Formats: sequence, structure tokens, C-alpha cells
Amino acid sequence: MVGPPPLQGLKVLEFAGLAPGPYTGLLLADAGAKVLRIDRHTTAGQAVPAPDILTRHKSSIAVDLKSQDGVEFIKELSKTADVIIDPFRPGVLEKLGIGPQILCVINPRLIYGRLTGFRRDGKYAQMAGHDINYLAVSGVLSLLGRSGDKPYPPQNILADFAGGGASLFQGILLAIIAREKSGKGQIVEANMVDGSSHLATFPRQGLKLPYGNHPRGENLLDGGCPYYDTYETKDGKYMAVGALEPHFYAVFIKGLGLSNQKWEKRHSDRASWPEMRLEFETIFKSKTRSEWEKIFDGTDSCCTPVLEYSELEMDNNREGDQRPPVTLRETPCLAISQKGTDPSIHGQGPGIPGGGYSGTFLIPGQGGEEALKDWLGWKKGKDFDTRDGGFILKNKSKL
Repeated sequence: MVGPPPLQGLKVLEFAGLAPGPYTGLLLADAGAKVLRIDRHTTAGQAVPAPDILTRHKSSIAVDLKSQDGVEFIKELSKTADVIIDPFRPGVLEKLGIGPQILCVINPRLIYGRLTGFRRDGKYAQMAGHDINYLAVSGVLSLLGRSGDKPYPPQNILADFAGGGASLFQGILLAIIAREKSGKGQIVEANMVDGSSHLATFPRQGLKLPYGNHPRGENLLDGGCPYYDTYETKDGKYMAVGALEPHFYAVFIKGLGLSNQKWEKRHSDRASWPEMRLEFETIFKSKTRSEWEKIFDGTDSCCTPVLEYSELEMDNNREGDQRPPVTLRETPCLAISQKGTDPSIHGQGPGIPGGGYSGTFLIPGQGGEEALKDWLGWKKGKDFDTRDGGFILKNKSKL
């Protein structure tokens, strides 16, 4: 029998921020945690929306963190929270009086997750930055790009989400496990420089090995090898080739119609790679992507179509129905797709509007009153109120 999601009952306060912090909250929410986003509220009385579409399964309240009433409200919430997500530069929440040295004393079981771009103790700690900057100073960016060309960042996937948000999520889970043993929470720190560098462990260590010690874009796995690359087809689409091992390479060569020619014995001959690539490019442009799919589907050629999300979203025969990153058979995560109705495969419960393709903005205050009632049994007018749209405690002496 399928049980509830693994983090059901976990209470998370997520301070509104940009991509990596909200992604940590999204991972927790998809696993069943109750995530309440703390949106910024100005003294002028207007809540400032966060430019955030990673809001699935979350609620929001707007709090004026620069007011004493706002600070007291956060302190009160922290007494029963399990996790806090702090996405700001070092010292921001500390200056407001809601840093870990305060909140972890109020609630010794609190797990205080802090996520920064640069290292907290590094030379760039107080500088602004984005994904490209964190990749740059970590050394990872120097590995990415074609031969003879400048380094290229892979959108903001690597530092923001994998190195940052997902790394903090992992740290929070480790702290939850440790709390089961000690009964105490702790500060969890992640940064996108160390996270990205750790993800690059294999290529970084490969710099000292034959498969990766050539200049950028001239190695086995970075576009230098012709049988580990992408190729344009007749209709302007692409096929991806990863036929590294000789037995896979042989199947691939057969599919191209090059069997019993010179290429079988030149698999590891780097000197022949430029000629080999030109041959592959010419052949791939002779057929459409769908024609190549018919040739390579079901084989061990390691040759597959480069699918675009626009077609995945519309084609039920493709692997485009978005699902949780892992499947827990007994306590599955929540569904993230309209099709997510099979607990043993997609997640628990019915799918949600938008699924994995269309995010929705969370309006400041949306679902906040219901969340406070669910978390603490609070009622508006009795335990809390709103002033100019910002949440404040109604009667601190009774809380």
C-alpha cells in the first residue's frame, strides 16, 4: 500500500529569492514538505512579488522584515519550523535579527539552510554574481565550449540549480537524518562555487588523464570526439551520438552504412577524427531525423534524436511527461504532471495544472492564511492580522 510522501509534516520557511533558493524549496515541497514562502513587503504597503515560477505546492505570506513586528512574526514562526531557507548574501538576515544565532536558540531543532553564490569565507563573498560567475571562479566554465572558441555557460542549470539548489537540498536531508540521532538541528551551508566544482569532479580529475588532458573541446566527452557529438539532419534537426565503446561504435557505423570500410579500425585513432567527423556530417544530412530514428531505434548504437521540449510536451509517445527525479515506490513524491496519477510511477495523487512545462507565479499572501491555520492553528483577527498587506502578530503575549 502506498504511503504519504517522505517529507510530509515537515515545515519549511523559504525566504523569497531567485532560482536556486526556490528550487530547494520546490524539491522539499515535491517530497511533501509544507513550504511557506516569506515574501518581501515594503512599508509603503505593497507586497513585492518574487520573480519566481518554482512555486508548486507552496504558500506565501508577505512580511515587512525591516519592521520589528515583521521580525517578531518570523521569530514566532521559527519556533515550530523544521527548516529555513536563506538565499541571501552573508549577513543579510543576521543584520535583521533573524540569523541562525537567534533563531537556532529559539528553536534548537531548527535546520537553518544558507545558500550563497560565492563561498562565505572567500574573496568574492560580498560581491554580486550569477551562474556564469560562479562557474567562472570554480574553474568549471573553463571546461565548457568548443575547440578554439570561448567558454560557454549551459544556461543557469549547472551552478544555480545543480550546484546550488540541489546541493542545499541534499544538505538539508543530511541534517534531518542527523537530527533523528541527536535531536538537534544545525546550520547547513551550500554555495554554488563548491557545488559546481564538486559536480565537475570527473572532468577535473580527467585533466590529468589521457581522456581529458587535451585543450577544451578536443577531448573524448567535450565535443572533440566525432562519435560523441551531435549532427544536423536533412530537416534541420539533430541526432546525438555517444558510441564510445568499440562494440557500440560498430553498431553505429553499421547504421550509417559504413560497415566493412576503413572506420572500424580507426575508432581510437585521434588523427582520423577530423576526417571521420566530416564523413558523419555528410551522411547525417542525407536523411531526416525521423528516418535516422527508424534506423537506430532499438539498437545499441547509442544514437538518439535530440528532442525539444515543445515536441515532448505534445507527443504522448515520447518521454515528455515530467516526473519527480526519483521514484520512491512505497512513499512517492507528489505529482508534478497532469498525468501524474499512478503513485507507483509518476508520484502521488492527481496531476496538477501546468505540470512540468508551465510554472505559475505565487502572489504574495496566496494561501498564507490557510498555511498558518494548518501549521499552528492560527486564525486571522485572533492570532495574527495584516497591516497594509503585511502579516503581523495580533497578540504576542498569547503566542
